[in-house]
Amino acid sequence: MLKFIVADDHAVVRQGIKQILSAKMENVTVVEAQSANEVMLLIQQRGWDLLILDIGMPGRSGLEVLNEIRSNTSPPPILVLSMYPEDQMAQRVLKAGADGYLTKDSAPEALVLAVRKILSGGKYVSSSFAERIVSNMQKGIPEQPHNALSNREYEVMRLIALGKTVSQVAQQLSLSVKTVSTYRARILNKMGMETNAELIHYAVRNGLMDERGYE
Repeated sequence: MLKFIVADDHAVVRQGIKQILSAKMENVTVVEAQSANEVMLLIQQRGWDLLILDIGMPGRSGLEVLNEIRSNTSPPPILVLSMYPEDQMAQRVLKAGADGYLTKDSAPEALVLAVRKILSGGKYVSSSFAERIVSNMQKGIPEQPHNALSNREYEVMRLIALGKTVSQVAQQLSLSVKTVSTYRARILNKMGMETNAELIHYAVRNGLMDERGYE
């Protein structure tokens, strides 16, 4: 019997995933979680074959949850199912330890394919995204500047771009104001910028302004 966790803050999404997997795969048990805290409690029970994780649940960011799960002993494979386009988040979550990335507008068949590939020990991204990555490498196209940021720097960058003050960012991420200021300086340096206005312009241009997962 395969044991899956489906973590998403929308009941209709959880039920949809559950129905697809139950219809297309045999001997599957699906347990639902609607928050990061529920995910972490379930993970402690061990014995899971797969976690299907929404990266944009409210409260703690999906990247933070992903990092915490990966720091546990013997974490399950993780398929991130997200509304964010692959170009925006796929590489980052894979670098953070996810085993696959799938957008929520994908066909049910893609979900089943991704699950089966990960269960067999492989990694999953869409074929079109994989082709773009290879093509960019062959053409020598550099990665976008925000991909050079650490996960924490990326979180701080997005919150600043959303108009949060340093104090507000510090409170939201449970960091000191001094630490956030240090992160901000690193971010501007890595991205070759000098002001928050430049960060905001960059974030808008690259579609990084969605607040889901940062509320």
